[in-house]
Amino acid sequence: MTSSTLPISVIIITFNEENNIDECIESVKEIADEIFVVDSYSTDNTLKILRDHNCKIVHHKFENYSAQRNWALKNLLINNDWILNLDADHRVTKELAMELKKKFSSPIDSDIKGFLISRKTIFMDRWIKHGGHYPTYHANMFRKNCGMCEERLYDQHYLVEGKMVKLKGDIIDIISDSLSNFTERHNKWATMEAIEQLTLRNDKNKKIIKSDFKGNSIERRRSLRNFYSKFPLFVRPLLYFSQRYILRLGFLDGIPGLIFHFLQGFWYRFLIDAKIFEIKLLSRKENKSVSKVINEHYGIDINV
Repeated sequence: MTSSTLPISVIIITFNEENNIDECIESVKEIADEIFVVDSYSTDNTLKILRDHNCKIVHHKFENYSAQRNWALKNLLINNDWILNLDADHRVTKELAMELKKKFSSPIDSDIKGFLISRKTIFMDRWIKHGGHYPTYHANMFRKNCGMCEERLYDQHYLVEGKMVKLKGDIIDIISDSLSNFTERHNKWATMEAIEQLTLRNDKNKKIIKSDFKGNSIERRRSLRNFYSKFPLFVRPLLYFSQRYILRLGFLDGIPGLIFHFLQGFWYRFLIDAKIFEIKLLSRKENKSVSKVINEHYGIDINV
């Protein structure tokens, strides 16, 4: 560790992130003692850009986000006691970097196992501040061997064993560089989420965040998510968008906010419901179990 960096190891997951990876690394290089990039065999200029940075590049075949992140946590030779997990489209703000420097200027209490950091979503150059989208806290940073990624196909959060403390600084989350990429990615993620909703409740062995309205901010969001799942298909996206855009003032985010809240708050969730309906329809039509349909039509082996 140099005199200016902190005892923090950063792990960044990448695949074809030539438009993002440079700024991501630039945002952490002054505080991170070591930077790992776990790349799933990028075919663009990602690796070429990484060679200009002092980081450790590891290649690993991508299965899903949870598996990739947990593989990194278990297999990388991490030298520091603290780990900060990022995606390539994340940026550590100067405010967060300064706050971490202040935190690490003196010993951190041993009972603190992780930090909760809020995301600051940027969409079409606009900070999406309303609609309940800020602040939203994530356990991106924790002590080594004290955290893991929950076992979900999509929308995974980190599980941390022990006390967590909220930080004031943010991680900037750049939501896609184009609407084409946004809709393409969300179409893929809608499939994962539909499968998750159809099968997760049947697998009691998966390590996932508990639902607790009185718990921390992540557990409370999971409780609200589970409440959302109890509403009828195709009705719940409309109710969710209405409360997000109107009751929670999403309309104050301007035209970019209208596009974001509609696509992410209604279209995406309506698409999830449509895919759930499609899978159930195929199950009845082909007289096969949902898990068999998922395996044959989507190539995902669900053992339920």
